[in-house]
Amino acid sequence: MQFHHHGYVSGDPRVQDAAGTGIDRPDDLPDEMDVLIVGSGPAGMLLAAQLSQFPDVTTRIIERRDGRLPLGQADGIQPRSVETFQAFGFAERITAEAFNIAYMNFWAPDPEDPANIIRITRTEDYAFKISEFPHLIVNQARVLDYFAEAALHGPGRIAPDYGVEFAGLRVHDDGEHPVEVHVRYVAGDRAGEERTVRAKYVAGCDGARSGVREAIGRRHVGDVSLHAWGVMDVLVNTDFPDWRTKCAITSTAGNILHIPREGGYLCRMYIDLGEITEDDHHRVRQTPVEAVIRKANEILHPYTLDVRQVAWHSVYEVGHRVTDRFDDADADADADADGGRSPRVFLTGDACHTHSAKAGQGMNVSMQDGFNLGWKLGHVLTGLSSPALLETYSAERQPVAQQLIDFDREWASLMARKPEEISDPQELATYYLATAEFPSGFMTQYGPSAVVADASHQDLAPGFPIGKRFKSVEVVRVCDGNVVHLGHHARADGRWRIYAFADGAVAGDATSALAAWAEWATSPESPITRHTPIGADSDAVFDVKAVFQQRFEEVDLARVPRLFLPESGPLGLTDWEKVYAAGPSAWTEADIFAERGLSREGVVVVVRPDQYVAAILPLTATDELSAFLGGALLPQRVV
Repeated sequence: MQFHHHGYVSGDPRVQDAAGTGIDRPDDLPDEMDVLIVGSGPAGMLLAAQLSQFPDVTTRIIERRDGRLPLGQADGIQPRSVETFQAFGFAERITAEAFNIAYMNFWAPDPEDPANIIRITRTEDYAFKISEFPHLIVNQARVLDYFAEAALHGPGRIAPDYGVEFAGLRVHDDGEHPVEVHVRYVAGDRAGEERTVRAKYVAGCDGARSGVREAIGRRHVGDVSLHAWGVMDVLVNTDFPDWRTKCAITSTAGNILHIPREGGYLCRMYIDLGEITEDDHHRVRQTPVEAVIRKANEILHPYTLDVRQVAWHSVYEVGHRVTDRFDDADADADADADGGRSPRVFLTGDACHTHSAKAGQGMNVSMQDGFNLGWKLGHVLTGLSSPALLETYSAERQPVAQQLIDFDREWASLMARKPEEISDPQELATYYLATAEFPSGFMTQYGPSAVVADASHQDLAPGFPIGKRFKSVEVVRVCDGNVVHLGHHARADGRWRIYAFADGAVAGDATSALAAWAEWATSPESPITRHTPIGADSDAVFDVKAVFQQRFEEVDLARVPRLFLPESGPLGLTDWEKVYAAGPSAWTEADIFAERGLSREGVVVVVRPDQYVAAILPLTATDELSAFLGGALLPQRVV
């Protein structure tokens, strides 16, 4: 963590100085705002935390509850989400209180006595194989608490306006704040009061029964299966030996997905209640928890549960739906042509995709919706990018949602099978491990657009696939010799990252391709200069880092190009943490060039503010870099 660059800090360094709209932020919902977020779920709170890093943007978030969420339904935290938490500054703290999934065990009927279940497979969890981040279980309410803290402690000082519900909206064709929103107070002294506010943009983060979705005429497309599940968070005594291990259990009486929760005692159980008839009309949802517990005991035989407390329970039918579009723009109209316009209203999370809970994806995918949208709104509203950038939100996130639905449908189908339908007892375990990259959150790959370049130079860095998240590797920080993950230095502050991986020349070599690139990058013609506002720190938009091939002891900081030692803040202090060495060192055997297949001739890797690789270019391709960034960003100065 870096701080003191704006002067000595004696308090909590996670609390940033208030700026812009965060200074004297009004308690009451204003009549006009830049962004109105509807709903304080995972997508909404992440969006608020991201927009708090854009304090010149007036952002408000309304929530019909009268306070924080006391008990969340979602609990599975995939590795990509933990990586996101790291960018927002709370991964270590939430990991400390969460349950870390180390193994997943699989149970099936005993061939010698099918009425009993036996453990057939013990597998290491997939998180250990593909990421430095763990697979966690923690209450959704705590996730929201941490994002709320990040939003409040950011420069924008954003906090939810509780007790205010969305009542409708209308998008006008003109005006600076064209989205007219009707809201209603439902708690406190103003309960029953209705008013109209106006916004430039609205984000519907208001769940599966989204009023925002209905208001813009979007439809959930999909169906509900004729299969019911009970879910309960319980405190029990039991003789089941894997009570504190994640398990998939198949028996002659049905199926259970068993997930230990945080705290050492609580567990969640998804219990198969079987098929239902077409004329059930949701009557199965009235199944009492006592019946769900009885069913769980039948499935677990010969083991038993003595349930001491049910913290929460529900009964549901599995539904798989994706909204036809994630914004209010006309899909058939060209926003740049007469009659077309860029979107003004967006849908995130359950408002645009719903599925079963058993794959542990809902909260995770929802948060990535918010991450994708947040920096784009920030860029447009601060003049860094044109409104056309916002068209990439639906274009990028809708395919991800469809992939999620397809995966979840397959996983839910496998989980619901009867023993006689299973030819290979290891099939479920095999599928769980074989598809690990998708549930981890690392399969997402965005296609070419204004913010994702083509793959013409992918061979220079095959370990950083264009359109996928930047997969970090350990490097050595030259200024102090500490081993750090290169990607972990990046924060969710709305900035782009440009990693300049050096050619083989040492720092200060006049023939170095990196030195020539750095000289160009600081010139008035470079996109780094052109897209940085006048008067802002030189790294206000682009956080540019160098990674040398030599050991850190061999990199002379005095000879490193000044681009990588910028001065920032009101005191003009040098930032020493932008120069790295590939290793190895006494503390790591990692060599990022070898591990990611990076060209020894040097390569530039551009990473978006939401941590996805945007472009890969040789150090000599300065015109291509200018063209790419010119397509994503607006000039901030006349050259």
